[in-house]
Amino acid sequence: MLFFLRHGHRVIAHDRRGHGRSAPASDGHDMDHYAGDLAALTARLDLRDAVHAGHSTGGGEVVHYIARHGQRRVAKAALISAVPPLMARTGASPGGLPNSAFDDLQARLAASRPEFCRALPPGPFHGFSRPGAESSEAIIGNWWRQGLMGAAKAHYDGIVAFSQTDFTGDLKKITVPVLVMHGDDDQIVPYAGSGPLSARLVQNGTLKTLQRIPARHAGHPGPDDQR
Repeated sequence: MLFFLRHGHRVIAHDRRGHGRSAPASDGHDMDHYAGDLAALTARLDLRDAVHAGHSTGGGEVVHYIARHGQRRVAKAALISAVPPLMARTGASPGGLPNSAFDDLQARLAASRPEFCRALPPGPFHGFSRPGAESSEAIIGNWWRQGLMGAAKAHYDGIVAFSQTDFTGDLKKITVPVLVMHGDDDQIVPYAGSGPLSARLVQNGTLKTLQRIPARHAGHPGPDDQR
C-alpha cells in the first residue's frame, strides 16, 4: 500500500466481515456476502476505474465481485497467490487438495486459535520452513496478531468459503485485464491448479510465475512472464 501511495495512487483496503477491525458477524461468511460487501463499499465511495487486487481468499473475492456485480467500476484486476479457480479436489478439479486438508484446518482452529495462528505463518504460509529460508519473527508475530483480531466463527466458516467455492464460471465472465501472480512453490494454494488456470480462464489474462530459487543460490525469485 505504501508503494502505491508514494506513486500518487489512492489506496483503499477493507477488512472483510469478521476480520481485522470489522465488527464480528454471526453469519454471511461466504463468497456471495464477501462480494456483496465489496460492492456496497465501492458504491458508497463511488469508486470508478478501480484496480482490484486480491491475495489468497481476497483473489476469490475480487473474481466473485466482478462476475456478480459487473465491471462498470473496474479498470483492471490482480490475483496474487489467489484461490481460484477451485482449491478443493473434485471431478472437475482433480489437481485440488482433498477435503481432509481443510477439515484439518478447521479442527486445528477450533482446538486452539492462538496456536493455529502461530503455527501457520512460519511453515506453509511464508515458506520459512524451506531449507535456507530466512525466517522473520516479526512477520510471524504480525500474522498472529492480525489473526486474533478477527472473529473465530468468521475464520472457521471462511475456510469453507475459500476452499469449496468454484470460481470457474466467474473467471470466464471477466473481460478487463487481469494480472495473475503466483509462486511455483506456494505451500498454501498449489500453483498448478490455480495461477495458470485462472490466467487462461479470464479473457485478458497475464501470468507472472515467481520461481523458487534453491537455497544454494542467493537473491530473490524472478518473474517468468507468460501469456
